[in-house]
Formats: sequence, structure tokens, C-alpha cells
Amino acid sequence: MSRALQDLSAVGLTSAIRRREVSAREALEAHFDRIDAVNGQLNAVVTEDREGATARAEAADELTMQGADLPPLHGLPMTHKDTHNTKGMRTTQGSPIFRDFVPTFDDLIIGRLKAAGVVTTGKTNVPEFAAGSHTFNEVFGTTVNPYDTSRSAGGSSGGVAASIAARIQPLGDGSDMGGSLRIPASFCNVVGYRPSIGVVPSLPTRNSRAWLARNGLMARDVEDIALGMTAIAGADPASPYAYPVQGSFGASLQRDLTGLRIGWSPDFGLGVPVDHEVLRVLEGQLQVLTDLGAVVEEAAPDLREADRVFGTTRAFDFVLGLGDLVEKHGDAIKPEIRWNVEQGLRLTAQDLVDAALARTRLDTGVRRFFGRYDVFASPAAQVLPFDAAERYPTSVNGVAFETYLDWMRSACLVSATGLPAVSVPAGFSADGLPVGLQLAMPHGSDIELLQVAYAFEQATRWAQRAPEL
Repeated sequence: MSRALQDLSAVGLTSAIRRREVSAREALEAHFDRIDAVNGQLNAVVTEDREGATARAEAADELTMQGADLPPLHGLPMTHKDTHNTKGMRTTQGSPIFRDFVPTFDDLIIGRLKAAGVVTTGKTNVPEFAAGSHTFNEVFGTTVNPYDTSRSAGGSSGGVAASIAARIQPLGDGSDMGGSLRIPASFCNVVGYRPSIGVVPSLPTRNSRAWLARNGLMARDVEDIALGMTAIAGADPASPYAYPVQGSFGASLQRDLTGLRIGWSPDFGLGVPVDHEVLRVLEGQLQVLTDLGAVVEEAAPDLREADRVFGTTRAFDFVLGLGDLVEKHGDAIKPEIRWNVEQGLRLTAQDLVDAALARTRLDTGVRRFFGRYDVFASPAAQVLPFDAAERYPTSVNGVAFETYLDWMRSACLVSATGLPAVSVPAGFSADGLPVGLQLAMPHGSDIELLQVAYAFEQATRWAQRAPEL
């Protein structure tokens, strides 16, 4: 198949299939051709089901020929994040203890994608149990960056980000607790969108009230994110969280930014260290927003409580979700996860009370910020894509990090607020490494957030700069 077909967006490819200009089988062949051409360099796709995918594509083509009403993602080939359970397809979580696990059910996000017409083709690599924003594990090894294969693709949705950047597929599913959609998006020059709580329920789950982690999407185009959200967004009876979004993800993304108030912060108002080159790139892009009519000022919400909220909530979630596995398998699980679980086991009742009070103060500070501003803009990642041989960065600008999470604070601080957030491509370093701009808006403002990201994307077109593989 032609490279032109592999360059199509999800909107473009599904439209071509609907018009019968391209068959689902041809789209699938282009998808596998691209895997064959570049995956050996990237190690992004780790499980494939070519026989099953072919049968699914042929069934899609039969549906097309019948003239039936077609679902929104009809015929679109897609690999899935290996932490999302896929019925009948190996789902390892990047862990040796699940090396051969084949679930008998689909996670909700996968079920919705399949119902929307996606042709499931395989799985993409993740760090073990999605812990950390660098994609490596003992089962499949390390996923590297399409823009520089000596560098990290980020994580935990690193395999998805690398696949999309490398033109293996235009759209992919991911998840994000402390930046797992936004950081790999920044590293790989794609869009990573973390929705408001309740938009895409995380089901099934051991803790129905968990709020920190979110399921979302990645793509090269904001328009593709919106298309994908028409398929996966919506309430579910098993989730206690109400669906918060007003309006439709199918609505126009066109928006006049005249008068939009944007608070930009290079350090989150906390002195968070950010690589000088990252800031040089991003600060050079602020004029784009001004030219679009927005009013950009340096300002940040009061995020002084965000570290406490994030750290305590993450530790609690880890001990609840993975504590039993760590107790049973011990050293078979990577040390960063064991450390997180240990942090959770040390929590006292007072720690939980303090975190609840801190979250209330954080919420108050965020509301005050959005009384003055419409959008919070910040670096999506504190560092450029780093050496893929490292487990994680240990310093930036000469400032040493204490834990493996500290280099991810740019994303973790925003996660603690609960706000919907997106990382959108914003340029390249002097060495040609991607940099992402993080945008966040109030809870439920997801459509408006995508509209702002779309306006910036249309004015810059950074994602059209493909990697040279």
C-alpha cells in the first residue's frame, strides 16, 4: 500500500472507507506494511493478530457493501495499549507475571472502540503496570522514539505514541495517571488527551471511586481525538461518576480565540525545574496564541497542595490495585512499583485526612484561577526525550530529582487538580526533538479544551513533521 494511505488521519481514512475509495482490508494491509517497515527499529507493537484482524477487516468490508449504517470508526486498524484488557488477545501489563495472560473480556474502552468499528490488530508496549513515563519492561524490552531511536518514547502509553508518530496508525487508546498520555505525546510529537473524570469510565476496576487515573486517546490530529471521543465517551451504570461534558464531541472544533484569557507558567508557580530548551521552544510559541486573539499572561493556579494530593492518592491507588501482586510476587515486579506500594502501606488515617483537606484547598485555588483565566498553559514535560538506556532522568538544569516521579511533576501537578488536559505538538528542540504544550481547562470543559488545542494546531501544524525512519 502507498505511504499516502498510512499518512491519512483517522477522519480521512474512515471517510475514504465509507466512500468505498479504500477497503478496510487495504487499510489493514497498509497498517501491517508499516509495522513491518518500522517496528523493528521502534519495538512499539509487541503482540499481533494478523489472522483475526484480517477476518475483522473482511467483515467490515461486507458491512460496507451491504449499505448499512456504519459506526464512526468503521474499518480503522488499531493496536491497543497493553494495559487494556482485550478479549482473546494476550494482555501482559508489561509484567513477567502476566506474560501469557489472555483475558476473557474487554475493558470498557476496548469494547466501545470495537463497537465503533475498530479493527483490532494487536497490542503496544508499556512499562510494567503502566508505572513510570518510560516504556520498558522485562517481557518485551524498550520502546524508542521515532524522532531519535536512541531516545525514550515516554510512557506509559509510549508504544501507542510511537506507533502513531511512525504512521503505523492514526489513533490509539491510552491511559493517564501522572502523564501517561501527555508525556509520550510531548516526546513523540502527537496529541495526548486526558479527559475529565466520568467522560470515559475506567471499567472494570477494583475501586469504583478512583479518580486520579483516566482513560483517553492519542492521535496526530485534534480532529481525530474528537472523532474517537464520539465512540468512547459516555456514562456507564457501573461508574459512580456523572458524565460532565456539555455539548457534543461531534461538534465543530472551530473557535475564535479572541479575548480568551490564558495563564502561562514555565514553572507551575512552584519553581519546578524545566529544561531550558523546552522553555525556549514553548515560549517561542506563545505568540501564536496571541496572534489568534488570546490574552496570554504569566500566571498559575495555587498548586502548593498538588504534590501532597498526587503522592498520597497515587500511593493509595497502588496499594489497592497492586498490593496483593507485590506481596505474592515480590522481586518479580520492578522496584519502582514496589516502592509505590510501600508508600501506600505506610499511609496513616492522618495522612488520608491531610490529603483530603489538601485537595479541598487545591480545588479552591484552581477555582480562583479560573475566575480570572480560561486556560492554564504549561510545559507538558520537564525534559526532552532522554537516553532510552536510562530508567528515568535523575536531574534537569543541575537540579537532582529525589524519586522516579519527580521528573514528571509537570504532568502530575495537573493530574492532582483533576482538570481535563491535553498535550499538543509545539515545536522541536535545536536537536530535532519534539516538545509539547500542555493546556488545561475546568472540569467538564473538554470540548472547549479540544477547540483551543485545535486552533493552536491549525496555526502551527507541527504534527505534520514526520519522523525519518
